[in-house]
Amino acid sequence: MSYIEAAAAPLRKTGQIRLHGPEGFEGMRHAGRLAAQALDLVHEMVAPGVSTEAIDNLVFEFAMDNGAMPATLMYRGYRKSTCTSINHVVCHGIPNEKPLREGDIVNVDVTLIFDGWYGDTSRMYPVGEIPRRAERLLDITYESMMRGIAAVKPGGHVGDIGAAIQDYVEPLHMSVVRDFCGHGVGQLFHDEPNIVHVGRPGEGPELLPGMIFTVEPMINLGRPHVKVLSDGWTAVTRDRALSAQFEHSVGVTETGVEIFTLSPKGYHKPIFGG
Repeated sequence: MSYIEAAAAPLRKTGQIRLHGPEGFEGMRHAGRLAAQALDLVHEMVAPGVSTEAIDNLVFEFAMDNGAMPATLMYRGYRKSTCTSINHVVCHGIPNEKPLREGDIVNVDVTLIFDGWYGDTSRMYPVGEIPRRAERLLDITYESMMRGIAAVKPGGHVGDIGAAIQDYVEPLHMSVVRDFCGHGVGQLFHDEPNIVHVGRPGEGPELLPGMIFTVEPMINLGRPHVKVLSDGWTAVTRDRALSAQFEHSVGVTETGVEIFTLSPKGYHKPIFGG
């Protein structure tokens, strides 16, 4: 796979990996922080009895108030500002009026477009008191994402990220979803390269300064297999086991990695107990 300076590339997928300069990193800092702020508001809202539709409305209003646009709204016909994935839903769950219940776990995935840049991030939220197995799943999923991000450095390879995640998760008797992956991001919602969350060290495209992409592992308590429901969006575990996901947008720097979507309020790790 070849590389191209982002400033010289058209605003469409070209099959090349974009290398962004300081302006790109600054744009992603603003968009990423805004998306993270939206998830901080969600943290303060999630509770038994709250609907995912209400969460979606909150994110939409926050985006409008801050001069941003939810990237998912009308994306390929999708009609919501977020994806909300509950319990055995792996990703792309559609918000609705059904209230969350005590013991649920829910992923809220937000991408906000600000000044042409896409801040893409998601977090897991426990709904009240959750089972210990669910707590363990959330902890391991978060840690797997952070281990994947820690593997990002110039001169490394995309396979290093997947290997760091897979080598951590599978010995703990959980599985890594293969059907969905991270992706390049920046001034496009989805771009090169794909960031697969399994792999071998040293394989895949080389990581170069200026690359911007997401790391977003989906981890299942059961087997890794998923299916997409008849709505064309909602992906669930085939064995109905619980699934979890965390996501950050990151950039490769000259010395390592920068995370653009850290929580301004410090809500980084899963928080249990209501």
